[in-house]
Amino acid sequence: MSFEAKSHVWDGIATIRLRGELESKSAGRLNRVIEEVATQELHRMVLLMDQLTYLSSAGLRSLVYAHQKLGRGVEIVLVGALPEVAETIRLTGFDRSVVMQEPTGA
Repeated sequence: MSFEAKSHVWDGIATIRLRGELESKSAGRLNRVIEEVATQELHRMVLLMDQLTYLSSAGLRSLVYAHQKLGRGVEIVLVGALPEVAETIRLTGFDRSVVMQEPTGA
């Protein structure tokens, strides 16, 4: 399955919708999106993950990269991670560095 990362920045909040499989071949694409949004003054980055079906160790490194690139002053929120993806994040302990939340609405 392919991978997409679409971003939108408004009022200091970068929102990135992730779709597909985030693995070694697609991690660079997410890193480039992170670099683009990091050029703006942000206080929060929201990753919409409800359509992300797979997260490899390379994909997880992209999330760590975002955390490092944006710095401590930027809150990272992961919204709607599927159980398999959320488990990968929890097993590595990265869930302690970000906010994980369920999607709002039905």
